[in-house]
Amino acid sequence: MIVSMTGCGDASYEQDGISHYVEIRSLNNRYFKAVIRLPEHLQFLEPQVDRQLRSRLGRGSINYYLRLQQDTAEAAYKINTAVVEAYLDALKKIVAAGTPMTMDLAAMLTLPGVCQPPELDEVSRETEWAIIERLNNEAVDRLLEMRRAEGQAIHDDLLANCRAIRTHLEAIEQRAPTVVEDYRRKLQNRVGVLLADTNIELHEDMLLREVAVYADRCDISEELSRLHSHLDQFVELCDGTELAGRRLDFLTQEMLRESNTVGSKANDASISRSVVEIKNYVDRLREQVQNVE
Repeated sequence: MIVSMTGCGDASYEQDGISHYVEIRSLNNRYFKAVIRLPEHLQFLEPQVDRQLRSRLGRGSINYYLRLQQDTAEAAYKINTAVVEAYLDALKKIVAAGTPMTMDLAAMLTLPGVCQPPELDEVSRETEWAIIERLNNEAVDRLLEMRRAEGQAIHDDLLANCRAIRTHLEAIEQRAPTVVEDYRRKLQNRVGVLLADTNIELHEDMLLREVAVYADRCDISEELSRLHSHLDQFVELCDGTELAGRRLDFLTQEMLRESNTVGSKANDASISRSVVEIKNYVDRLREQVQNVE
């Protein structure tokens, strides 16, 4: 099944002056890699968010954002007076030593440990997770919908490239049987020209042995058969129901390897041109399947 790894999904919820907004973006990656950004007081939920994303998204680079806005008094950060007093004591010692200094309350509030997020009790934690879990599922649903839509476009493009490859394979198969005959005729003519002014006769069996060696060296039937097999498997995976990104990537590597072998063995300009075209389409396949889950 062709599902793109590129997509975006979001979801939001608001109640009692508290609004939650979840956004999930994904890009292609060989493995699953999630970057999760949560408000400071909800960072304890990161392992749960990670497990939920892994359970629904096969692979890709996932960027997860949770934004929380509270219009209630409970949202206020607590000021740790003990930490403030410690900072003040340290500043007083500096001033007493003769160093002129002014103290800015706003700047002091930004010092580490002064402002602390409100702590959640167990009930509040469970309530928050229930909301976030539901929003995550909604956002992932929208993300997957977008990935499937893009996957359909990739599917159509992949199959179009496969059809183009088959067209060039058929051209090679039509040309391949004539290559040996062309070589025999050219060899016979060349030898005939070289021996025209001599009394030496060319034995037919010597010519046949040379042609047989050439035919064996440039035989590409096995490579063409494997290319057809790889194409059949490729199309089957594209139309199947399982996620196929890694296997499609492997098949494109095999197709490129077989194409290179055909080009090196065929020793024919027409076949070489077709091989160049096949490799061009295989490169397109490789580029596209990098974004398939």
